Amino acid sequence: MCGIAGVFDTRGGSEINRNLLHCMNETLTHRGPDEGEIYIEPGIGLGHRRLSIMDVSSGQQPLFNEDGSVVVVFNGEIYNFRKLVKELTALGHQFRTHCDTEVIVHAWEEWGERCVEHFSGMFAFGVWDRNRQTLFMARDRLGIKPFYYTLLDNGLFLFASELKALLVHPDFDKTLDHQAVEDYFAYGYVPEPKTIFKHAFKLNPGFILLMQRGQQVVQPREYWDIPFKPHDPLSDQEAAEELAVRLRNAVDSHLMSEVPLGAFLSGGVDSSAVVAMMAGLMKEPVNTCSIAFADPAFDESDYAQLVADRYQTRHFVEQVKQDDFDLIDCLAALYDEPFADSSAIPTYRVCELARKRVTVALSGDGGDENFAGYRRYRWHMIEERLRSKLPLELRKPLFGLLGHIYPKADWAPKFLRAKTTFEALARDSVEGYFHGVSILDNKLRMQLFTRDFRQSLQGYHAIEVLRDYANKSPTKDALSLVQYLDMKTYLVGDILTKVDRASMAHSLEVRVPLLDHELVEWISGLPASMKLRQQEGKYILKKSLEPYLPHDVLYRRKMGFAVPLASWFRGPLRERVRTALLGNTLADTGIFDMGFIKKMLDQHQSGRRDYSASIWTLLMFEAFLRNTLKTGNRLYPGQDQKVA
Repeated sequence: MCGIAGVFDTRGGSEINRNLLHCMNETLTHRGPDEGEIYIEPGIGLGHRRLSIMDVSSGQQPLFNEDGSVVVVFNGEIYNFRKLVKELTALGHQFRTHCDTEVIVHAWEEWGERCVEHFSGMFAFGVWDRNRQTLFMARDRLGIKPFYYTLLDNGLFLFASELKALLVHPDFDKTLDHQAVEDYFAYGYVPEPKTIFKHAFKLNPGFILLMQRGQQVVQPREYWDIPFKPHDPLSDQEAAEELAVRLRNAVDSHLMSEVPLGAFLSGGVDSSAVVAMMAGLMKEPVNTCSIAFADPAFDESDYAQLVADRYQTRHFVEQVKQDDFDLIDCLAALYDEPFADSSAIPTYRVCELARKRVTVALSGDGGDENFAGYRRYRWHMIEERLRSKLPLELRKPLFGLLGHIYPKADWAPKFLRAKTTFEALARDSVEGYFHGVSILDNKLRMQLFTRDFRQSLQGYHAIEVLRDYANKSPTKDALSLVQYLDMKTYLVGDILTKVDRASMAHSLEVRVPLLDHELVEWISGLPASMKLRQQEGKYILKKSLEPYLPHDVLYRRKMGFAVPLASWFRGPLRERVRTALLGNTLADTGIFDMGFIKKMLDQHQSGRRDYSASIWTLLMFEAFLRNTLKTGNRLYPGQDQKVA
């Protein structure tokens, strides 16, 4: 696990500013505290910060081939590197180290752009080939590792593991992308390939990027997608048995390490599954880490303890308290762009706890997307059955009217909160799903934004992100489609981003065996009925784990890694929230209707409505402005001005 940075002169072989590249690289020291090196030749400069995991003594980067004509900077792990070393050695390549990084330069020499098809792992890298005058970059299939880039007006192409390294460059354009602002207040993050900045981008998961001298156009190309190709029919028992074997193999491949290794253990099905498999593969007890909450409605630590006791792990627990609200500015600095998943707080703390014991931790991320574990999938499929009974031209006026007149009932039990369901039924499938996952729905966003800012969007709507992916989806099955949408948006933009930044803040490597691409491919081919059956999500995963985990862990109600924001904002954090949101930072942007923000705060703090998610989303945007932009300038683009 490391940090990478690079500068490439697309127009010629100009001198690269060593001090500037060094500063870019040093912003990533938290990602790689062990070593930091840069390499410069005419027209290209590469930087690397190292967290030593494999071949600790001789795996330094930038790393070269035999004659020094090919050099790589790499962040991640290639889990099948030993197999590739044998294959490439047989083809005549010579290896000088025992680390996975070196297979990348030789694989590039042997297979060119198709080298990524041979890699199993998590990765983001840049390879400079002097003979071809080519910079080749790639990101892993699921987007576990981040990759940011920008092309400056002067022809310099910059890339890095985090936006903060790009922000160092004095010519980086900090103009906000107003479509990205709209996306953020809908999803709570900025979906790939956008960033919050108009001229900076994320390389999409499963994409490569080739830049050559004289090339002024950036054209990423996809090399992999989730296939959702059906298997030959399997019985439940056959599928469960094969899944257990494949899960064990995926976990086994992720255990390679020369440093202490452990796992996160939340008490949920996914992390418990990973720990159970680790316990059967490791000679020593597994190191496990959990976070607890004082509020029992959010606390899963007892379930984590059940699994820890069963497998006799070395288990460590810490409690998240209300004063973790102080992490807001810390999180804003970590993410470099607004990020509204409040579970970033406990994620940050569990990474902090884990790093006290281990350098590498395995997590259960990806299980919900793979196996349809989110409750929203169940609601969506209920709505889909209702949609199938009435055409849209009948549903739209009927349920649209019901959604309009039915009262908003945040205080009521879930089954009485019909307003959202009525509103979803008045829409097509993608629009209905978008309505369900939006933090601020269409009406709220339009009330939140000023007239000037709404006009600046020129008709753009955040749903277009989902529509674009739906149009290219390899599956039309209703459940598989929304899983695909989540894997392309929520998984990479929220879950994996959250874990990467929180772990790297503590120089901790996190691995996600449930996102092993071969495992993901196989799971995607299972019928939807094996993932969601009679309102039971993760059906086949739970069946496969019955011999390994307690019934109470497998079949209890899902809780998630949540934070009790609603009560925090009405109680001890009441005045701090008002000060942050009603101060000058948001008001001076010209984006927000401050009267509506005040109304939201008043209604939430009086208990009339629950606006906790919306308030948190605003808080994180305000923190981004203060910490990353440090600006009070107006941002709506009637002016379309840069932010200094």
